[in-house]
Amino acid sequence: MTISAPFSRYLRLLSIAGSDSGGGAGIQADLKTFGALGCYGMTALAALTAQNTRGVRAIHPVPPAFLKSQLEAVLDDIGADAVKIGMLHSPEMVEVVAWAIDHYQLKKVVLDPVMVATSGDRLMAHETVQVLVQQLFPRATVVTPNLDEASLLLGRSVDQVAALESALADLLALGAPAVLVKGGHLPGADVVDLLGQADGSRQRWQSPRIATPNGHGTGCTLSSAIAVYLAQGQALPAAVESARSYILGAISAGAGVRTGQGQGPLNHGFAPLPMQLVNL
Repeated sequence: MTISAPFSRYLRLLSIAGSDSGGGAGIQADLKTFGALGCYGMTALAALTAQNTRGVRAIHPVPPAFLKSQLEAVLDDIGADAVKIGMLHSPEMVEVVAWAIDHYQLKKVVLDPVMVATSGDRLMAHETVQVLVQQLFPRATVVTPNLDEASLLLGRSVDQVAALESALADLLALGAPAVLVKGGHLPGADVVDLLGQADGSRQRWQSPRIATPNGHGTGCTLSSAIAVYLAQGQALPAAVESARSYILGAISAGAGVRTGQGQGPLNHGFAPLPMQLVNL
């Protein structure tokens, strides 16, 4: 039976990341973000975690060959308008993802170098970091480290607003075409984020900090939202600004809700959008 070509399709977003059994971060947060912003979400699982609002109890990496099979299955058939990359536990996993970016000519790639969970648990093996930088930084559209991840990448503490600019410059020197340094872990009444691109351009955002016990999955959510807006055709600075607006709304909407006994999740579905269609 032949299926006739449709007149439109959904906007397609792929997350390559680890799961969060508690539902607040990782693949689960990515899918919630894609759905809330009106996109068709797909996944390639890189790891399983036993996790809740209080921390990570165990990590079970997926075999690299199976990650490649997932990527081939999704991209051979459905394709992707943008990709978000999260936790990759081993060098072999990184190499599989680099192969997929090249083989399928994926152009809009948001790399969230997930190394440390909100709870402080280490999520990436030490030997993976160097391979991640070498293989994926140059292939990404933008890299989105938080301050803990920036500190691990640079081998020094990034613990004040004044250090963001120098950290950004040094991260760009590692080979990424663009870096968004997220300052949410800094103390103070405001949150400062800094975007830099290899052409020398800089954008800075500052917003009042929202008092909430529910910060689990903020980095996953922000990077996924950036991927959505890139898929829509927004330029990178505009995509970051749109994603920040979405995540501030999600944090605010979930600030008074208790889920679990630790760091709770955001309210991803505070203002859901209908599925977006692309004409063929």
